[in-house]
Amino acid sequence: MSLRRLHPQQPKHFAWTADNALWADRQIAKYPPGRQASAVVPLLWRAQEQNGGHVTEPMIALIAQQLGLSRIRVLEIATFYTMFNLKPVGQHLIQVCTTTPCMLRGSADVVAACKKHIHPNPETVSADGKMSWMEVECLGACVNAPLVQVEDDYYEDLDGPKTEALIEALRKGQRPKPGPQGINRLNSAPEGGALTLTGKE
Repeated sequence: MSLRRLHPQQPKHFAWTADNALWADRQIAKYPPGRQASAVVPLLWRAQEQNGGHVTEPMIALIAQQLGLSRIRVLEIATFYTMFNLKPVGQHLIQVCTTTPCMLRGSADVVAACKKHIHPNPETVSADGKMSWMEVECLGACVNAPLVQVEDDYYEDLDGPKTEALIEALRKGQRPKPGPQGINRLNSAPEGGALTLTGKE
């Protein structure tokens, strides 16, 4: 397990937006008395989204207070689960799957594009503040390897040039359509369309 610590530079405050405050109250209310601590993961996730992609110490303090927990309990969860980023990631975090299926289908070229067009080092925000990238374990869409996750979207069937095009579009404020990129397939169907259960076998 890698060592995970909060970023050394921390803001002084964190407060929910009005909508997120109501949302947090509804999440907490889902749990019976004495079990409200179970809301810690969804609250951390929503707070991270509100904060632009990473968890902060004031955020942890607020959630701990809301749930009646010590700060260390919330910090333990934030540092254990890699879904929580502990330092700034820019406007977009590109998560590159480099597990075996993606590696066999060219994830090294995807990583190379990220190093060239974002930053040579993972988990480092680009000079323009737009994005960062990191390697992750299996994203669960191996049949469409190699792929990346950008926020809640998957971009699949990538190679070096397609990754460069995706990065450039994100940098311009565009949002390409998620899913297979440049390949004629629907979701995880074979390239070129379905081959079974078509009545033509």
